[in-house]
Amino acid sequence: MPFRLTNRLWGDRRLPGGDDALDPVPVAVVDIGSNSVRLVVYDGALRSPTPIFNEKVLCGLGREVGTTGVLGAEATARATSALKRFRAVTRHLGVGLVRAVATAAAREARDGPDFIARASDILGCEIEVLSGEREAELAARGILMGFEQPDGVAGDLGGGSLELISVRKKSLSKAVSLPLGVLRLENSGGGNISDAQKIVRRELEAVSWLRKERPKRFFAVGGSWRALAKLHMARSNYPLRVMHHYQMTPTQVRELTEAVRRSRKSGQPLDGLDAVGRTRRDTLVYGAITLERTLEIIQPEEVVLSVFGIREGLVHEMLSEHERKRDPLITFCEAYADLRARGGAQAGHEVFDWMTPAIEALGRETDADRRLRLAACLMSDIGWRAHPDYRGEQSLNVVAHSGMTGIDHMGRLFLALVVHYRHKGSGTAAEVLSNRLIEMAGPEQLARARLVASALRSAHLITCGVAGILPDTPITCDNGRMALHLPQEFATLHGERVDRRFSSFADAVGLTFAVEIEQAGSAV
Repeated sequence: MPFRLTNRLWGDRRLPGGDDALDPVPVAVVDIGSNSVRLVVYDGALRSPTPIFNEKVLCGLGREVGTTGVLGAEATARATSALKRFRAVTRHLGVGLVRAVATAAAREARDGPDFIARASDILGCEIEVLSGEREAELAARGILMGFEQPDGVAGDLGGGSLELISVRKKSLSKAVSLPLGVLRLENSGGGNISDAQKIVRRELEAVSWLRKERPKRFFAVGGSWRALAKLHMARSNYPLRVMHHYQMTPTQVRELTEAVRRSRKSGQPLDGLDAVGRTRRDTLVYGAITLERTLEIIQPEEVVLSVFGIREGLVHEMLSEHERKRDPLITFCEAYADLRARGGAQAGHEVFDWMTPAIEALGRETDADRRLRLAACLMSDIGWRAHPDYRGEQSLNVVAHSGMTGIDHMGRLFLALVVHYRHKGSGTAAEVLSNRLIEMAGPEQLARARLVASALRSAHLITCGVAGILPDTPITCDNGRMALHLPQEFATLHGERVDRRFSSFADAVGLTFAVEIEQAGSAV
């Protein structure tokens, strides 16, 4: 009997916004691409969806379309076999809704309609064959899912085509689809890199609006560009192995592309290539030259990798307007706190509100700082089940490598440091963090992480990890003094350890500390 995963893991958690309905059942997306066929099952149509099952089969449906005009027999056999398994998986997981799409190969092949008809029968649902513009729109919606207020140009490179679209926060415009997929380039260029470069240059230069964009960011989507980013991570010994929001400069991309080309021409092994899957290595150079030329034309300040694309774009379409407006980072942290923290998301919000007077006493908190501080409060108690000696290390690793979105790597590092210091105090994190990460953080971020962690250590000593206490035990900051107000019913929570923790917290914000027992105005 299929299980309800959302109920099994999350219990009867209500939807945000006062909706009386329970969380939706899992939803699935089947993506029939020119290179791979993939199934992703998400825990629901939510602002920050979590994949609970993810499988792909590299079928190469588009490998021969550019030259023969048809899908290869071997490729379609692999694809139909994969789709039969995917149908069984969705039944087993109790998926409530399956959305299926097909991209350039099925769209352009003469036998594409016959293949789609067979595939629809196998999956038991309609398959939407995406136009190039529709493909670009969904890729951009994926960017809207994975980033907070994105602004730039998104590019989705697949096996059969490249989609480019302007993304200006919540508006999408100027979409184009070009026949520049890596399999198509490999086939059309006959393995000749110079010929492939000419094709890339010709197609991109025909798009007049690209040169006028000059965006701050280029959002890179697709397995070929992720493979390039993995290679760059390996060659630069990057300390985090998190792909989403990984950033490269155009200069770094150009240097990487030159290295890939030299290796291809000389036949010499490329340093870091082991980080790239074997199935991606043959087409790596085509992804590299396409990205390089795209950046030369649009001239962004930075390249940002996205693991969200068409599939997450389809989920974005399923969301209510209320869900779309929610912050992806805070949504993720609230859900994670409800799953792992003793007091759930409610306790995290209470801690945030409780410490705000002391943090604001410093007068240096920006809106971005407040957002990260709220995320830190929500994630501050996720490690309570771990052994006490290792809660800091385990929490740090969970946060640093979690599936959270809407946050860059520096923000991710800040959250990881906060949860580490929340358990370990203000000492060094070098025993669990590489020197590279410490250098990335810098002294200002380290100091702020210790400050927020000091507040958390104080708060959790009062709450004991449960919600409902901090609203009745506020702190006030005035005249150079921090006061913890304890009503009579909570007076016995006061003790020597409380004094030590709070004195340290008060000292961090430049204040003295006192406890006030709310009984006839007396102070202790």
